[in-house]
Amino acid sequence: MSFENCVSRLKHQAIRHVRWAAIAALAAAPARAQGTLTLPLDARTKGLASAPVTVYEMADFQCPYCGQFARETFPTIESEYIKTGKVRWIFFNLPIPSIHANAVAAAEFAVCAGAQGKFWPVHNMLYASQDQWELLKDPVPFFQSKMTSLGLRPDEMNGCLQSGRGTAMVKDDVAGAQRSGAQSTPSFYIEGGMMAGAQPIEVFRHILDSVYQAKTAKKP
Repeated sequence: MSFENCVSRLKHQAIRHVRWAAIAALAAAPARAQGTLTLPLDARTKGLASAPVTVYEMADFQCPYCGQFARETFPTIESEYIKTGKVRWIFFNLPIPSIHANAVAAAEFAVCAGAQGKFWPVHNMLYASQDQWELLKDPVPFFQSKMTSLGLRPDEMNGCLQSGRGTAMVKDDVAGAQRSGAQSTPSFYIEGGMMAGAQPIEVFRHILDSVYQAKTAKKP
């Protein structure tokens, strides 16, 4: 998608506000209860709650374009927009098992790690090592081998994964992403507009700067 088309799509998608409201309602909830586990979406959120701009990323851990975005573009967004208080970033899982056989297992591992406050370290590990686990017949032993280095408590992780709580949390994410209208990964909701694809940082800068300026402009 061209730079001009990305900007145009965000400017002309007011019709998506109803769908966006569905996913925004999920993010506004203080916590989601899954059996005996309560997992705040804060575990998958970066940035201040008071940030003027909120972005919802819907991604698949096995998706190569999601990996490209996570490794090449997101670090710049984090340093320029999230850490400076301009943007709040919320991650929703949208695994596509029809083309990525290990995506659900990766998502379940990540959300269970989130219950220990370790979602983002696992997010980074999964994308950094994508080429090591994406073609495995069973990726779970690979994920488990990373628990100690990530500071995870194995008993709690295994309990979450074996009980089905991780599965339930991922299904919640997928339902929310589908209600929002996301059809591919990665997809991003930025204050009511959807942008699809791992766009370069120049596109994100233009959009985030424009939305930030509009949201913070002083009213006459």
